[in-house]
Amino acid sequence: MTFESLNFAVAIPEAFLLGMACLILVVDVFLPAERRNLTYVLSQLTLIVTLALVISNKTDVRVLAFNELFVQDAMADALKSFILIISFGVFVYSREYLQARNIFKGEFYVLGLFSIVGMMLLVSANNLLMLYMGLELLSLCLYALVAFNRNNGDASEAAMKYFVLGALASGMLLYGMSILYGLSGSLMLSDISHAVVQAANADNDQKIGMTFGLVFIVVALAFKLGAVPFHMWMPDVYHGSPTAVTALIATAPKLAGFAMFMRLMVEALGGLQADWQQMLIVLAVLSMAVGNIIAIAQSNIKRMLAYSTISHVGFILLGILSGTADGYSSAMFYTIAYALMSLGGFGIIMLMARQGFEADKITDFAGLNQRSPWFAFIMMVLMLSMAGVPPTIGFWAKLAVLSAVVDINMVWLAVIAVFFSIIGIFYYLRIIKVMYFDDATDTQPLQCGRDMQLTLSANGLAVLLLGLYPAALMSLCVSVFAI
Repeated sequence: MTFESLNFAVAIPEAFLLGMACLILVVDVFLPAERRNLTYVLSQLTLIVTLALVISNKTDVRVLAFNELFVQDAMADALKSFILIISFGVFVYSREYLQARNIFKGEFYVLGLFSIVGMMLLVSANNLLMLYMGLELLSLCLYALVAFNRNNGDASEAAMKYFVLGALASGMLLYGMSILYGLSGSLMLSDISHAVVQAANADNDQKIGMTFGLVFIVVALAFKLGAVPFHMWMPDVYHGSPTAVTALIATAPKLAGFAMFMRLMVEALGGLQADWQQMLIVLAVLSMAVGNIIAIAQSNIKRMLAYSTISHVGFILLGILSGTADGYSSAMFYTIAYALMSLGGFGIIMLMARQGFEADKITDFAGLNQRSPWFAFIMMVLMLSMAGVPPTIGFWAKLAVLSAVVDINMVWLAVIAVFFSIIGIFYYLRIIKVMYFDDATDTQPLQCGRDMQLTLSANGLAVLLLGLYPAALMSLCVSVFAI
Protein backbone atom coordinates (compact mmCIF):
# COMPACT_ATOMS: atom_id res chain seq x y z
CA MET A 1 0.00 0.00 0.00
CA THR A 2 1.38 3.39 -1.03
CA PHE A 3 0.53 6.89 0.12
CA GLU A 4 -0.95 7.60 -3.33
CA SER A 5 -3.25 4.57 -3.14
CA LEU A 6 -4.87 6.00 0.00
CA ASN A 7 -6.02 9.00 -2.08
CA PHE A 8 -5.36 11.24 0.91
CA ALA A 9 -6.25 14.41 -1.03
CA VAL A 10 -9.94 13.48 -0.82
CA ALA A 11 -9.89 13.86 2.99
CA ILE A 12 -7.85 17.08 3.19
CA PRO A 13 -10.77 19.11 4.73
CA GLU A 14 -11.22 16.54 7.52
CA ALA A 15 -7.47 16.29 8.10
CA PHE A 16 -7.12 20.07 8.32
CA LEU A 17 -10.09 20.38 10.70
CA LEU A 18 -8.80 17.59 12.94
CA GLY A 19 -5.28 19.07 13.00
CA MET A 20 -6.55 22.54 13.88
CA ALA A 21 -8.84 21.17 16.60
CA CYS A 22 -5.82 19.50 18.21
CA LEU A 23 -3.75 22.68 17.82
CA ILE A 24 -6.50 24.87 19.33
CA LEU A 25 -6.80 22.43 22.23
CA VAL A 26 -3.09 22.86 23.01
CA VAL A 27 -3.08 26.65 22.47
CA ASP A 28 -6.12 27.10 24.72
CA VAL A 29 -4.33 25.40 27.64
CA PHE A 30 -1.76 28.20 27.74
CA LEU A 31 -4.15 31.10 27.16
CA PRO A 32 -5.08 33.33 30.13
CA ALA A 33 -8.82 33.75 30.67
CA GLU A 34 -8.84 37.33 29.38
CA ARG A 35 -7.46 36.18 26.00
CA ARG A 36 -9.95 33.33 25.53
CA ASN A 37 -11.36 35.18 22.54
CA LEU A 38 -8.37 33.90 20.54
CA THR A 39 -9.76 30.36 20.80
CA TYR A 40 -13.05 31.59 19.35
CA VAL A 41 -11.32 33.42 16.48
CA LEU A 42 -9.11 30.42 15.63
CA SER A 43 -12.14 28.12 15.68
CA GLN A 44 -14.08 30.34 13.29
CA LEU A 45 -11.08 30.70 10.96
CA THR A 46 -10.74 26.92 10.99
CA LEU A 47 -14.35 26.50 9.88
CA ILE A 48 -13.92 29.10 7.11
CA VAL A 49 -10.77 27.46 5.74
CA THR A 50 -12.31 23.99 5.99
CA LEU A 51 -15.35 25.21 4.04
CA ALA A 52 -13.04 26.67 1.38
CA LEU A 53 -11.24 23.32 1.14
CA VAL A 54 -14.54 21.43 0.77
CA ILE A 55 -15.75 23.77 -1.98
CA SER A 56 -12.42 23.78 -3.86
CA ASN A 57 -12.20 19.99 -3.57
CA LYS A 58 -15.78 19.23 -4.65
CA THR A 59 -16.54 16.60 -7.26
CA ASP A 60 -19.49 15.45 -9.36
CA VAL A 61 -18.32 11.84 -9.41
CA ARG A 62 -17.98 9.25 -6.67
CA VAL A 63 -14.38 9.11 -5.36
CA LEU A 64 -13.16 6.50 -2.87
CA ALA A 65 -10.19 6.77 -0.51
CA PHE A 66 -8.46 4.81 2.26
CA ASN A 67 -9.21 1.41 0.70
CA GLU A 68 -12.83 2.40 0.04
CA LEU A 69 -13.54 3.31 3.70
CA PHE A 70 -14.13 6.94 2.78
CA VAL A 71 -16.30 8.27 -0.04
CA GLN A 72 -16.56 11.71 -1.57
CA ASP A 73 -19.61 12.45 -3.69
CA ALA A 74 -21.99 15.32 -4.40
CA MET A 75 -24.11 14.57 -1.33
CA ALA A 76 -21.07 14.58 0.96
CA ASP A 77 -19.80 17.90 -0.43
CA ALA A 78 -23.18 19.62 -0.09
CA LEU A 79 -23.90 18.38 3.43
CA LYS A 80 -20.38 19.15 4.69
CA SER A 81 -20.67 22.70 3.36
CA PHE A 82 -23.93 23.31 5.21
CA ILE A 83 -22.64 21.63 8.38
CA LEU A 84 -19.70 24.07 8.43
CA ILE A 85 -21.85 27.12 7.64
CA ILE A 86 -24.40 26.29 10.33
CA SER A 87 -21.69 25.47 12.89
CA PHE A 88 -20.12 28.86 12.15
CA GLY A 89 -23.46 30.48 13.01
CA VAL A 90 -23.76 28.47 16.23
CA PHE A 91 -20.31 29.65 17.34
CA VAL A 92 -21.19 33.30 16.59
CA TYR A 93 -24.44 33.13 18.57
CA SER A 94 -22.77 31.29 21.47
CA ARG A 95 -19.92 33.68 22.26
CA GLU A 96 -21.79 36.38 24.18
CA TYR A 97 -24.15 33.83 25.76
CA LEU A 98 -21.20 31.91 27.22
CA GLN A 99 -19.40 35.08 28.33
CA ALA A 100 -22.47 36.27 30.27
CA ARG A 101 -22.53 33.01 32.23
CA ASN A 102 -18.78 32.79 32.92
CA ILE A 103 -18.53 29.55 30.91
CA PHE A 104 -16.72 31.07 27.94
CA LYS A 105 -14.10 28.32 27.80
CA GLY A 106 -12.04 26.80 25.05
CA GLU A 107 -13.53 23.38 25.69
CA PHE A 108 -16.80 24.46 24.08
CA TYR A 109 -15.12 25.28 20.78
CA VAL A 110 -12.69 22.35 20.86
CA LEU A 111 -15.47 19.85 21.54
CA GLY A 112 -17.55 21.60 18.89
CA LEU A 113 -14.76 21.20 16.30
CA PHE A 114 -14.27 17.53 17.16
CA SER A 115 -18.02 16.95 16.84
CA ILE A 116 -17.90 18.55 13.38
CA VAL A 117 -15.07 16.15 12.43
CA GLY A 118 -17.38 13.32 13.52
CA MET A 119 -20.21 14.70 11.40
CA MET A 120 -17.97 14.98 8.32
CA LEU A 121 -16.69 11.42 8.77
CA LEU A 122 -20.28 10.23 9.15
CA VAL A 123 -21.29 11.96 5.94
CA SER A 124 -18.44 10.33 4.00
CA ALA A 125 -18.59 6.85 5.57
CA ASN A 126 -18.53 3.94 3.09
CA ASN A 127 -17.95 1.26 5.70
CA LEU A 128 -19.78 0.26 8.88
CA LEU A 129 -16.72 0.85 11.05
CA MET A 130 -16.11 4.32 9.60
CA LEU A 131 -19.78 5.16 10.08
CA TYR A 132 -19.75 4.02 13.69
CA MET A 133 -16.52 5.87 14.41
CA GLY A 134 -17.94 9.14 13.06
CA LEU A 135 -21.16 8.66 15.00
CA GLU A 136 -19.39 7.98 18.30
CA LEU A 137 -16.99 10.91 17.88
CA LEU A 138 -20.01 13.16 17.34
CA SER A 139 -22.02 11.64 20.20
CA LEU A 140 -19.25 11.68 22.81
CA CYS A 141 -18.55 15.36 22.14
CA LEU A 142 -22.25 16.21 22.46
CA TYR A 143 -22.57 14.27 25.75
CA ALA A 144 -19.75 16.36 27.21
CA LEU A 145 -21.17 19.61 25.84
CA VAL A 146 -24.60 19.00 27.38
CA ALA A 147 -22.93 18.80 30.82
CA PHE A 148 -20.66 21.74 29.94
CA ASN A 149 -22.11 23.99 32.66
CA ARG A 150 -21.03 21.82 35.58
CA ASN A 151 -22.78 23.95 38.21
CA ASN A 152 -26.19 23.46 36.63
CA GLY A 153 -28.16 20.46 37.92
CA ASP A 154 -30.53 20.43 34.92
CA ALA A 155 -27.58 20.20 32.52
CA SER A 156 -26.03 17.30 34.45
CA GLU A 157 -29.36 15.45 34.51
CA ALA A 158 -29.87 16.04 30.78
CA ALA A 159 -26.36 14.79 30.03
CA MET A 160 -26.95 11.57 31.98
CA LYS A 161 -30.22 10.89 30.15
CA TYR A 162 -28.59 11.66 26.79
CA PHE A 163 -25.62 9.43 27.56
CA VAL A 164 -27.66 6.44 28.76
CA LEU A 165 -30.17 6.54 25.91
CA GLY A 166 -27.43 7.33 23.38
CA ALA A 167 -25.44 4.32 24.59
CA LEU A 168 -28.56 2.17 24.22
CA ALA A 169 -29.03 3.41 20.65
CA SER A 170 -25.35 2.74 19.87
CA GLY A 171 -25.74 -0.78 21.21
CA MET A 172 -28.76 -1.34 18.97
CA LEU A 173 -26.81 -0.04 15.99
CA LEU A 174 -23.82 -2.28 16.75
CA TYR A 175 -26.06 -5.31 17.10
CA GLY A 176 -27.71 -4.58 13.76
CA MET A 177 -24.33 -4.05 12.12
CA SER A 178 -23.00 -7.33 13.55
CA ILE A 179 -25.95 -9.20 12.03
CA LEU A 180 -25.34 -7.58 8.63
CA TYR A 181 -21.64 -8.40 8.87
CA GLY A 182 -22.37 -12.00 9.83
CA LEU A 183 -24.71 -12.49 6.87
CA SER A 184 -22.73 -10.57 4.23
CA GLY A 185 -19.17 -11.27 5.41
CA SER A 186 -18.17 -7.65 4.80
CA LEU A 187 -18.29 -4.23 6.45
CA MET A 188 -18.41 -2.37 3.10
CA LEU A 189 -21.77 -0.80 2.31
CA SER A 190 -21.57 -1.90 -1.34
CA ASP A 191 -20.90 -5.54 -0.38
CA ILE A 192 -23.78 -5.49 2.10
CA SER A 193 -26.02 -4.07 -0.62
CA HIS A 194 -25.16 -6.98 -2.96
CA ALA A 195 -25.76 -9.51 -0.17
CA VAL A 196 -29.13 -7.92 0.63
CA VAL A 197 -30.23 -8.11 -3.02
CA GLN A 198 -29.21 -11.78 -3.23
CA ALA A 199 -31.01 -12.58 0.03
CA ALA A 200 -34.16 -10.77 -1.11
CA ASN A 201 -34.23 -12.72 -4.37
CA ALA A 202 -33.49 -16.04 -2.69
CA ASP A 203 -36.35 -15.66 -0.18
CA ASN A 204 -34.71 -17.84 2.46
CA ASP A 205 -33.60 -17.68 6.07
CA GLN A 206 -30.90 -15.18 5.10
CA LYS A 207 -33.58 -12.63 4.19
CA ILE A 208 -35.16 -13.10 7.63
CA GLY A 209 -31.76 -12.45 9.21
CA MET A 210 -31.25 -9.33 7.10
CA THR A 211 -34.69 -8.03 8.12
CA PHE A 212 -33.85 -8.72 11.76
CA GLY A 213 -30.67 -6.64 11.42
CA LEU A 214 -32.66 -3.95 9.63
CA VAL A 215 -35.02 -3.60 12.60
CA PHE A 216 -32.15 -2.89 15.00
CA ILE A 217 -30.64 -0.34 12.64
CA VAL A 218 -33.95 1.47 12.12
CA VAL A 219 -34.46 1.65 15.91
CA ALA A 220 -30.94 3.07 16.38
CA LEU A 221 -31.39 5.67 13.63
CA ALA A 222 -34.78 6.67 15.04
CA PHE A 223 -33.11 7.18 18.46
CA LYS A 224 -30.40 9.37 16.95
CA LEU A 225 -32.83 11.53 14.97
CA GLY A 226 -35.42 11.66 17.76
CA ALA A 227 -38.34 9.98 15.99
CA VAL A 228 -41.30 8.74 18.05
CA PRO A 229 -41.37 6.42 20.03
CA PHE A 230 -37.61 6.87 20.54
CA HIS A 231 -37.81 10.60 21.23
CA MET A 232 -37.88 10.61 25.05
CA TRP A 233 -34.40 12.12 25.41
CA MET A 234 -34.96 15.13 23.18
CA PRO A 235 -37.19 17.49 25.25
CA ASP A 236 -35.11 17.01 28.42
CA VAL A 237 -31.80 17.48 26.59
CA TYR A 238 -33.01 20.58 24.73
CA HIS A 239 -34.35 22.05 27.98
CA GLY A 240 -31.48 21.13 30.31
CA SER A 241 -28.56 22.04 28.03
CA PRO A 242 -27.13 25.54 27.86
CA THR A 243 -28.91 27.20 24.92
CA ALA A 244 -25.62 27.42 23.02
CA VAL A 245 -25.30 23.63 23.18
CA THR A 246 -28.97 23.11 22.33
CA ALA A 247 -28.44 25.21 19.19
CA LEU A 248 -25.59 22.91 18.13
CA ILE A 249 -27.50 19.68 18.86
CA ALA A 250 -30.61 20.91 17.03
CA THR A 251 -28.94 21.92 13.78
CA ALA A 252 -25.80 20.47 12.18
CA PRO A 253 -26.11 16.89 13.60
CA LYS A 254 -29.48 16.58 11.81
CA LEU A 255 -27.63 16.89 8.50
CA ALA A 256 -25.22 14.15 9.59
CA GLY A 257 -28.18 12.05 10.70
CA PHE A 258 -29.77 12.42 7.26
CA ALA A 259 -26.49 11.28 5.66
CA MET A 260 -26.38 8.26 7.99
CA PHE A 261 -29.91 7.36 6.94
CA MET A 262 -28.97 7.59 3.26
CA ARG A 263 -25.76 5.57 3.61
CA LEU A 264 -27.34 2.78 5.64
CA MET A 265 -30.94 2.57 4.46
CA VAL A 266 -30.56 3.49 0.79
CA GLU A 267 -27.03 2.50 -0.18
CA ALA A 268 -26.61 -0.60 2.01
CA LEU A 269 -30.18 -1.80 2.60
CA GLY A 270 -31.93 -0.52 -0.52
CA GLY A 271 -32.88 -4.10 -1.41
CA LEU A 272 -35.10 -4.19 1.69
CA GLN A 273 -36.91 -0.97 0.82
CA ALA A 274 -40.33 -2.64 0.96
CA ASP A 275 -39.60 -3.58 4.58
CA TRP A 276 -38.10 -0.35 5.88
CA GLN A 277 -40.67 1.76 4.05
CA GLN A 278 -43.42 0.30 6.24
CA MET A 279 -41.36 0.98 9.38
CA LEU A 280 -40.69 4.58 8.37
CA ILE A 281 -44.38 5.20 7.65
CA VAL A 282 -45.21 4.30 11.26
CA LEU A 283 -42.33 6.39 12.64
CA ALA A 284 -43.23 9.38 10.45
CA VAL A 285 -46.94 9.42 11.38
CA LEU A 286 -46.22 8.98 15.10
CA SER A 287 -43.54 11.71 15.02
CA MET A 288 -45.80 14.23 13.29
CA ALA A 289 -48.70 13.42 15.63
CA VAL A 290 -46.85 13.40 18.95
CA GLY A 291 -44.53 16.30 18.05
CA ASN A 292 -47.25 18.71 16.96
CA ILE A 293 -49.85 17.82 19.60
CA ILE A 294 -47.57 17.83 22.67
CA ALA A 295 -45.81 21.02 21.53
CA ILE A 296 -49.09 22.89 22.05
CA ALA A 297 -48.96 22.22 25.80
CA GLN A 298 -45.42 23.55 26.29
CA SER A 299 -44.70 26.82 28.10
CA ASN A 300 -40.91 26.51 27.73
CA ILE A 301 -39.85 27.52 24.22
CA LYS A 302 -36.86 25.14 24.17
CA ARG A 303 -39.14 22.19 24.96
CA MET A 304 -41.61 23.46 22.38
CA LEU A 305 -38.85 23.54 19.76
CA ALA A 306 -37.81 20.03 20.82
CA TYR A 307 -41.28 18.67 20.05
CA SER A 308 -41.30 20.80 16.91
CA THR A 309 -38.07 19.05 15.88
CA ILE A 310 -39.73 15.67 16.39
CA SER A 311 -42.54 16.68 14.02
CA HIS A 312 -40.01 17.93 11.44
CA VAL A 313 -38.16 14.60 11.67
CA GLY A 314 -41.45 12.98 10.69
CA PHE A 315 -41.52 15.09 7.51
CA ILE A 316 -37.91 14.22 6.70
CA LEU A 317 -38.78 10.53 7.04
CA LEU A 318 -41.66 11.03 4.57
CA GLY A 319 -39.17 12.04 1.90
CA ILE A 320 -36.84 9.13 2.63
CA LEU A 321 -39.59 6.48 2.73
CA SER A 322 -40.79 7.48 -0.75
CA GLY A 323 -37.76 5.58 -2.07
CA THR A 324 -37.35 7.82 -5.13
CA ALA A 325 -34.67 10.30 -6.19
CA ASP A 326 -37.22 13.13 -5.86
CA GLY A 327 -38.05 11.93 -2.36
CA TYR A 328 -34.41 11.83 -1.28
CA SER A 329 -33.72 15.30 -2.70
CA SER A 330 -36.84 16.71 -1.00
CA ALA A 331 -35.78 15.14 2.33
CA MET A 332 -32.31 16.70 1.97
CA PHE A 333 -33.87 20.08 1.09
CA TYR A 334 -36.13 19.80 4.16
CA THR A 335 -33.22 18.88 6.46
CA ILE A 336 -31.14 21.87 5.30
CA ALA A 337 -34.14 24.19 5.60
CA TYR A 338 -34.92 22.92 9.10
CA ALA A 339 -31.31 23.38 10.23
CA LEU A 340 -31.34 27.02 9.04
CA MET A 341 -34.69 27.73 10.72
CA SER A 342 -33.68 26.07 13.99
CA LEU A 343 -30.35 27.91 14.02
CA GLY A 344 -32.13 31.25 13.79
CA GLY A 345 -34.72 30.31 16.42
CA PHE A 346 -32.13 29.41 19.03
CA GLY A 347 -30.09 32.44 17.98
CA ILE A 348 -33.01 34.72 18.94
CA ILE A 349 -33.33 32.94 22.30
CA MET A 350 -29.62 33.60 22.99
CA LEU A 351 -30.02 37.19 21.80
CA MET A 352 -32.71 37.82 24.41
CA ALA A 353 -30.90 35.97 27.20
CA ARG A 354 -28.63 37.85 29.57
CA GLN A 355 -26.77 37.12 32.79
CA GLY A 356 -29.14 35.42 35.21
CA PHE A 357 -31.94 35.26 32.63
CA GLU A 358 -32.38 32.45 30.09
CA ALA A 359 -35.34 33.76 28.01
CA ASP A 360 -36.54 30.19 27.63
CA LYS A 361 -40.19 30.80 28.50
CA ILE A 362 -42.67 31.71 25.79
CA THR A 363 -43.88 34.60 27.97
CA ASP A 364 -40.32 36.01 27.91
CA PHE A 365 -40.97 36.99 24.27
CA ALA A 366 -43.84 39.28 25.29
CA GLY A 367 -43.58 42.66 23.58
CA LEU A 368 -40.41 41.83 21.64
CA ASN A 369 -41.72 44.05 18.85
CA GLN A 370 -41.64 47.02 21.24
CA ARG A 371 -38.03 46.31 22.23
CA SER A 372 -36.69 45.43 18.77
CA PRO A 373 -39.02 45.51 15.75
CA TRP A 374 -36.29 44.10 13.47
CA PHE A 375 -35.54 40.98 15.49
CA ALA A 376 -39.26 40.47 16.17
CA PHE A 377 -39.65 40.41 12.38
CA ILE A 378 -36.78 37.90 12.04
CA MET A 379 -38.37 35.64 14.67
CA MET A 380 -41.73 35.93 12.93
CA VAL A 381 -40.18 34.84 9.62
CA LEU A 382 -38.52 31.87 11.33
CA MET A 383 -41.74 30.78 13.06
CA LEU A 384 -43.81 31.15 9.87
CA SER A 385 -41.21 29.11 8.02
CA MET A 386 -41.33 26.33 10.62
CA ALA A 387 -45.11 26.37 10.27
CA GLY A 388 -44.78 26.01 6.49
CA VAL A 389 -46.37 29.33 5.57
CA PRO A 390 -45.44 30.86 2.18
CA PRO A 391 -43.31 32.62 1.02
CA THR A 392 -40.72 31.06 3.32
CA ILE A 393 -38.38 28.12 2.71
CA GLY A 394 -40.40 25.97 5.14
CA PHE A 395 -43.38 26.06 2.77
CA TRP A 396 -41.37 24.76 -0.19
CA ALA A 397 -39.71 22.11 2.00
CA LYS A 398 -43.08 20.73 3.09
CA LEU A 399 -44.49 20.96 -0.43
CA ALA A 400 -41.53 19.05 -1.91
CA VAL A 401 -41.87 16.23 0.63
CA LEU A 402 -45.64 16.00 0.17
CA SER A 403 -45.21 15.91 -3.63
CA ALA A 404 -42.77 13.01 -3.31
CA VAL A 405 -45.28 11.09 -1.16
CA VAL A 406 -48.15 11.79 -3.59
CA ASP A 407 -45.97 10.60 -6.50
CA ILE A 408 -45.81 7.09 -4.97
CA ASN A 409 -49.62 7.06 -4.63
CA MET A 410 -49.68 7.54 -0.85
CA VAL A 411 -52.12 10.44 -0.93
CA TRP A 412 -53.56 9.35 2.42
CA LEU A 413 -50.14 9.84 4.03
CA ALA A 414 -49.84 13.33 2.55
CA VAL A 415 -53.31 14.18 3.91
CA ILE A 416 -52.25 13.05 7.41
CA ALA A 417 -49.09 15.18 7.15
CA VAL A 418 -51.10 18.25 6.11
CA PHE A 419 -53.57 17.68 8.98
CA PHE A 420 -50.83 17.60 11.62
CA SER A 421 -49.08 20.60 9.99
CA ILE A 422 -52.28 22.62 10.45
CA ILE A 423 -52.30 21.64 14.13
CA GLY A 424 -48.65 22.68 14.38
CA ILE A 425 -49.36 26.18 13.06
CA PHE A 426 -51.06 27.03 16.37
CA TYR A 427 -47.99 26.97 18.59
CA TYR A 428 -45.87 28.88 16.07
CA LEU A 429 -48.52 31.59 15.76
CA ARG A 430 -48.67 31.78 19.56
CA ILE A 431 -45.06 33.00 19.60
CA ILE A 432 -45.91 35.69 17.03
CA LYS A 433 -49.00 36.72 19.03
CA VAL A 434 -46.94 37.06 22.22
CA MET A 435 -44.26 39.14 20.45
CA TYR A 436 -46.65 41.56 18.75
CA PHE A 437 -49.78 41.76 20.89
CA ASP A 438 -48.64 41.21 24.50
CA ASP A 439 -47.11 44.02 26.55
CA ALA A 440 -43.41 43.76 27.31
CA THR A 441 -42.58 42.84 30.90
CA ASP A 442 -38.94 43.75 30.29
CA THR A 443 -38.35 47.07 28.55
CA GLN A 444 -34.56 46.89 28.47
CA PRO A 445 -33.17 47.23 24.91
CA LEU A 446 -31.52 44.13 23.50
CA GLN A 447 -27.73 44.19 23.80
CA CYS A 448 -25.54 42.18 21.44
CA GLY A 449 -22.43 42.58 19.31
CA ARG A 450 -22.42 43.62 15.68
CA ASP A 451 -21.33 40.14 14.57
CA MET A 452 -24.39 38.54 16.15
CA GLN A 453 -26.71 41.20 14.75
CA LEU A 454 -25.40 40.68 11.22
CA THR A 455 -25.40 36.87 11.44
CA LEU A 456 -28.92 36.70 12.87
CA SER A 457 -30.19 39.12 10.26
CA ALA A 458 -28.53 37.12 7.47
CA ASN A 459 -29.97 33.91 8.94
CA GLY A 460 -33.54 35.23 8.98
CA LEU A 461 -33.28 36.85 5.55
CA ALA A 462 -31.83 33.63 4.10
CA VAL A 463 -34.93 31.74 5.25
CA LEU A 464 -37.10 34.38 3.54
CA LEU A 465 -35.04 34.74 0.35
CA LEU A 466 -34.67 30.99 -0.12
CA GLY A 467 -38.46 30.86 0.14
CA LEU A 468 -38.83 33.52 -2.54
CA TYR A 469 -36.17 31.87 -4.74
CA PRO A 470 -36.02 28.18 -3.74
CA ALA A 471 -34.76 26.96 -7.12
CA ALA A 472 -31.05 27.30 -6.33
CA LEU A 473 -31.09 25.13 -3.21
CA MET A 474 -33.62 22.70 -4.65
CA SER A 475 -31.59 22.23 -7.84
CA LEU A 476 -28.52 21.50 -5.70
CA CYS A 477 -30.43 18.80 -3.82
CA VAL A 478 -31.86 17.36 -7.03
CA SER A 479 -28.42 17.23 -8.67
CA VAL A 480 -27.08 15.21 -5.72
CA PHE A 481 -29.48 12.34 -6.44
CA ALA A 482 -29.64 12.72 -10.22
CA ILE A 483 -29.26 9.28 -11.82
